[in-house]
Amino acid sequence: MPILSRTRRLTLGTTTVVAALVLGFAHPASAADINNAKNAGFESGLSGWTCSASSGTTVSSPVHGGSAALKATPAGQDNARCTQTVAVKPNSTYTLSAWVQGGYAYLGATGTGTTDVSTWTPDSASWKQLTTTFSTGASTTSVTVYTHGWYGQAAYFADDVSVYGPDGGGGGDPAPTVPSTPGGLTVSGTSSSSVSLAWNAVSGATGYNVYRDGTKVTAVTGASATVTGLAASTSYGFQVTATNSAGESAKSATVTGRTSATGGGGGAVPKHAVTGYWQNFNNGATVQKLSAVQSQYDIIAVAFADATTTPGAVTFNLDSAGLGGYTVDQFKADIKAKQAAGKKVVVSVGGQNGTVSVSDSSSAANFANSVYSLMQTYGFDGVDIDLENGLNATYMSQALRSLSAKAGPSLVLTMAPQTIDMQSTSNAYFQTALNVKDILTVVNMQYYNSGSMLGCDGKVYSQGSVDFLTALACIQLEGGLSPSQVGLGLPASTSGAGSGYVSPTVVNNALDCLTKGTGCGSFKPSKTYPDLRGAMTWSTNWDAAAGNAWSNAVGPHVHGLP
Repeated sequence: MPILSRTRRLTLGTTTVVAALVLGFAHPASAADINNAKNAGFESGLSGWTCSASSGTTVSSPVHGGSAALKATPAGQDNARCTQTVAVKPNSTYTLSAWVQGGYAYLGATGTGTTDVSTWTPDSASWKQLTTTFSTGASTTSVTVYTHGWYGQAAYFADDVSVYGPDGGGGGDPAPTVPSTPGGLTVSGTSSSSVSLAWNAVSGATGYNVYRDGTKVTAVTGASATVTGLAASTSYGFQVTATNSAGESAKSATVTGRTSATGGGGGAVPKHAVTGYWQNFNNGATVQKLSAVQSQYDIIAVAFADATTTPGAVTFNLDSAGLGGYTVDQFKADIKAKQAAGKKVVVSVGGQNGTVSVSDSSSAANFANSVYSLMQTYGFDGVDIDLENGLNATYMSQALRSLSAKAGPSLVLTMAPQTIDMQSTSNAYFQTALNVKDILTVVNMQYYNSGSMLGCDGKVYSQGSVDFLTALACIQLEGGLSPSQVGLGLPASTSGAGSGYVSPTVVNNALDCLTKGTGCGSFKPSKTYPDLRGAMTWSTNWDAAAGNAWSNAVGPHVHGLP
């Protein structure tokens, strides 16, 4: 996993980040001030730009404005540095800015003749503007502006770079005009409290305003949005406009979206819930029938579904022989009994050796159809995504939305990514969770079998501590997931994982730190999250082998959270 080496510290030096530069004036801009950057929106490919080690290319999505943006991918010893030499006037002040998205991104300027500048952001799931200012020296007629990423991190995107100030004589992009009205507005999804919208991107637009029944309700930078806080079983009219520095377009044609009768995202899952994986195999842990799973578990994830020869499709094969003659009929009856006791039972797809691949529309459809078939056959309440060998955010999101459409609002959808998968909102797992946020029940990240990781404060934490749990959970809590969609996943005993086991006391302290601000280590979150969903363990079987010590301690604590 990509860990920042001790010798590569995140600094704001001239060799750092690419992200988004916005150089701001120290005084009001004059009428003669212009954007001196050429091809600032990458509409002409990489013309005027040079990227190290062929790390840069232009893409049509995502874009901040217009129809193109820069995508630069760090690899090996290369940090994907893209530069442009910009003509400037001596003894002048310029505002440098850029919009960035994705992995770690840096923006800066060198050769200013005074103090070189840079700024950066660790990652961003949506477009974010970076801004800084610089002054030129008495003999400075050009500067080098740059963006770059960070070693071992995900690709970053940059768009709409601006070096705004006195005309340096090198020529720049023409001033923007008011964008045209967006077309193709459609309703792409609904829940009991939200409506998701999508529309066609508009050339030259840097943002979009969304209107509900004539009132502006949100502003976004991409060509989609989800309007939340709506009443169930209610119809709303939506319009969208395109914006840039020149103004706002006329409103689009109105589309009508109607919320569903009852909310999805987990049905009657308790506000604070404990999830446990039940092993459909014998690996030395206590062999259990589903009926023997401790009552503290609110969500039971049956591990695992099996891949088939059909791309994306899964099936389930009960290991009757390995489970002491446990029959399919007994298994189905035990699922019903757990549900009658208020529990949810989902089928988990993946695991350490899982090989399910959803990489196109056909395999996405196969996945949704096969999981729904298992739900009908066995009575599962939903699905758990535990793919530890990578996933495609676009098509997994498509598959889960298709499954939701079939299963309805009672679908329980859980995920169990590894720590590296949730370090950045640009990672595919994190993207998938955000893409299906309106139907997602909980993400129980695995805080074990992990190396050291970055917390939301940019510091590195090692597994096995309260700080590791809280500082990494903070990334999800501040990265777009609702607190009710975040849980802490830990092994039930030292036998349950290769590394990362902590005592139930540490788990409970981390829960208290996040929900109440007590029991913290050196890391203290800037606010509390009383709606945090709870905790997860691998596995109910290893828990049973240890006398249910984990669930007996963590279960009541989770259920007693505020």
